[in-house]
Amino acid sequence: MTTATPSDHRRPQEVFADHGARLGTGDLDRIAANYAEDAVFITPSGTLHGREGVKEAIGRLLADLPDADWELKPQFAGDVLFLEWSAASPTGRRVEDGVDTFVFRDGLIQAQTVRYTLITDH
Repeated sequence: MTTATPSDHRRPQEVFADHGARLGTGDLDRIAANYAEDAVFITPSGTLHGREGVKEAIGRLLADLPDADWELKPQFAGDVLFLEWSAASPTGRRVEDGVDTFVFRDGLIQAQTVRYTLITDH
């Protein structure tokens, strides 16, 4: 008999709330811990795999939008999340058309897609 881990009991809304809190820390290891070990992260430039791929993709996003203020519009349907978002960084960089999808399994993020256009005010 296998013992359930605490992550097995988290609903997608709980995982996503925790994900947002971890994003605020900027700690890529903490952020990646909410993803399955075999997670996929799909971007317009390619697909990244595992938690190392997640750290690479999230690191790129956080570097594009340091210390940003985020506006999120999540729509959950079971184990899937469709997320529209915008963000503005004090550096003058912003995104107005961010779109992500998340697939949750066993209390973790199994897959994520991301697409956004980075705008710089210079």
